[in-house]
Amino acid sequence: MRMDSALADERDQISGRVRSLMQIILDRYKVGIEVVGVSLQQGGVRPPEQVQAAFDDVIKAGQERERAKNEAQAYANDVVPRAVGAASRLKEESEAYKARIVAQAQGDSQRFRSVLAEYQKAPQVTRDRMYLDAMQQMYGNVTKILVDSRQGSNLLYLPLDKIIQQAAAADAPAASVAAPAAPATTGTPAPAPAADSRTRDSARTRDREAR
Repeated sequence: MRMDSALADERDQISGRVRSLMQIILDRYKVGIEVVGVSLQQGGVRPPEQVQAAFDDVIKAGQERERAKNEAQAYANDVVPRAVGAASRLKEESEAYKARIVAQAQGDSQRFRSVLAEYQKAPQVTRDRMYLDAMQQMYGNVTKILVDSRQGSNLLYLPLDKIIQQAAAADAPAASVAAPAAPATTGTPAPAPAADSRTRDSARTRDREAR
C-alpha cells in the first residue's frame, strides 16, 4: 500500500489488512492466538509535518467529492423517476391527441364526400343549402346586423336584440289593474230648527194689523 493511499482513499482498510497479516504470521508460528480486531490510534496514520496541510486538503477534497457524488445520486434518484413519469404522460397525451385529430380528419373527409355526392346530384340546391347553413351559423349569436342596400348608399341597421325583446313583450299578456270606485254617499238634510212660539205670535200680530 502506498503512502498516498494509506493517507487518503484506503485509510479505512488499514485495520482489516493489518489484522489479516498478523493472523497469517501468528498461524505460521503456531502461536495459537486469534486476532479479533485492530484499532488505530486517535491520530491514525499521519503524514510528515512538512506536508501535513497538503494532505489535509487532499482528504477534505476527497470527502467533498464523495459528498457531491452522494448529492448528485440523490438528485438523480429524485428527478429521473419524475422525468420518466412526465415523459410517459406526455406520450399518452400525444397519442390521445393524435387519435382525436385523425378521427376528426376522417369525419371531415367523409362529410366532404357526402356533400360532394349531393352536389353532383343537385349543384344549385346544395349551394343554396350550404349558404343558408353558413349564414345561420354565422348570425346565430349576432345581435346587430348592417344590411347594405343596392338601391342607395344607406345602410340598414337591424337591432335584433331589441326586436326580440319587443316581440316578447307584445306576446306577454298585459295585466291591467282597475282601481275600485268609491261608493257614493247620500246624506239627508238636517231638519230646520223649529221657530220659537213668540216669533210665531208676533208674525201673526203683524199680519192682522196689515189687514
